Amino acid sequence: MKYLTRTVWILSFISLLTDVASEMLYPIMPIYLKSIGFSILLIGILEGVAEATAGLSKGYFGKLSDHSRKRAPFVQLGYVLSAVSKPMMAVLVYPVWIFFARTIDRLGKGIRTGARDALLSDEASPATKGRVFGFHRSMDTLGAVAGPALALLFLYFYPGQYRTLFLVAFVPGLLAIGLSFYLKDRKTVVKENKTPVGFFSFLRYWKSSPAVYRKVVVGLLVFTLSNSSDVFLLLKVKQAGLSDTATIGVYIFYNLVYALAAFPLGMLADRMGLKKIFVSGLLLFIIVYTGMTITGSWYWYGFLFFLYGLYAAATEGISKAWISSITHKADTATAIGTYTGFQSVCTMLASSFTGWIWFQFGAGNAFLITAIIAIFVFFYFLLTIPEPVVDDVRSTNS
Repeated sequence: MKYLTRTVWILSFISLLTDVASEMLYPIMPIYLKSIGFSILLIGILEGVAEATAGLSKGYFGKLSDHSRKRAPFVQLGYVLSAVSKPMMAVLVYPVWIFFARTIDRLGKGIRTGARDALLSDEASPATKGRVFGFHRSMDTLGAVAGPALALLFLYFYPGQYRTLFLVAFVPGLLAIGLSFYLKDRKTVVKENKTPVGFFSFLRYWKSSPAVYRKVVVGLLVFTLSNSSDVFLLLKVKQAGLSDTATIGVYIFYNLVYALAAFPLGMLADRMGLKKIFVSGLLLFIIVYTGMTITGSWYWYGFLFFLYGLYAAATEGISKAWISSITHKADTATAIGTYTGFQSVCTMLASSFTGWIWFQFGAGNAFLITAIIAIFVFFYFLLTIPEPVVDDVRSTNS
């Protein structure tokens, strides 16, 4: 497995540790915020501002990374900001401070995303992109398994000690920071470029990007508009009568399936084609959301979350591998940053839309509408988007 280079291993372990820290707090974040006086409305505004910050900054910092021809400094700064935001939320409980700390966390994600994925792309050959991105997603998602499990264990022995848990979550974050300083940029001849990079300059990339990139990203963003937060799936499980522990257990099970399947499916994508695995993932998504319209036992929801884990493994890393295969090497961070930035905005809209449909017409209709939109996206990719021929695009400007 020579394609798993030193840089790929370091980035994967950094992501694992960072996800351990973040996912330790994910299940208890709403509970903690309510305990310090946040209303549901204020929690919603907080998450909206945080996600908007991450979304808008991904494109800008991706463009800045390509412009400067540097990756490691953006990755390092991004993980530092995300790590230090954890204890910040435990130190003071004033709403303005909480908003600041949460925004710092999401800004860190925005700074590092494009540069990190560009580093992964640079470490892969056209024939190994699926497995490199798949391996990284597997390691990243293992953190989403370990994090909630550690949080449950901590709260079992120390119930209600939420602020202490924020401090505990700083430990894996510190380890991630330490590892990030072992990252090194490849030595290249950098041409001096004094052109300033405006905050929205990445939007100009859309016009100059390859046509196939725009077609793929349009499909991905329409799908994202239907793909709301996983919180709605968990809420459905909770409404079906499962306990809090069982609901969190289902979420951990989903992440475990995702983590175990991402690398093998990435390897399969390199052999069969990125598009084939991706559209297979979309088909699984349609089955899951259609299945969620049926009220069943915990066996039924366990089966659906098993399929949902396979869907995530077949699409998350694969989509970034696909984008990096159809764009110029010098624009990788901009291309991925632009996509993930728009994706963040679409995710906010999707969650708002799904919440409104749920409130007005019920959970079954919300899930059914999502499945119907996903069916259209499935046929869009199946019938209009060709399998990427990775050598043609990237070699023209390497």
